[in-house]
Amino acid sequence: MFKTQFKVQAKWSAKNALDVSVNGKTHQVFIDDKLPLTVSAAKAFKGDETKYNPEDLLLSALASCHMMSYFYVCAQNGIELIDYKDEAVGVLELKADGSGAFTSVVLNPIVTISKGEMIDKAVSLHKEANILCFIANSCNFLITHNVVVKVTSDK
Repeated sequence: MFKTQFKVQAKWSAKNALDVSVNGKTHQVFIDDKLPLTVSAAKAFKGDETKYNPEDLLLSALASCHMMSYFYVCAQNGIELIDYKDEAVGVLELKADGSGAFTSVVLNPIVTISKGEMIDKAVSLHKEANILCFIANSCNFLITHNVVVKVTSDK
């Protein structure tokens, strides 16, 4: 079995939070050898709407991981991808005590492939990609896919 580790450092300071130009929930996330991310709570939770928030980042991670898993299974099955886009939508439910959780996410991938005879296979491979996706395998909520497959008109 292969194991790897990922590390992220989140930093917040009361000194910065007291600065009126900085929202008290705004902080930075550092990942080795990458630019820092400035993160805040979502607008619905009185955060800075101009910053990334954990909910957006979770959806981004899921959509990106699914896409990369899909690239892998398409390559394994001889499907030439021309274009891929997705608009993931997640539902977060809050409880009276202030806790909450995502209850579902819908991925809406629109893929363009080069061969029309591969449409059915291209659709079915989203299930396989979901099985392989590290992030999807780490989630405890329903993930569904509304897949659209197009064929390039360029010959």
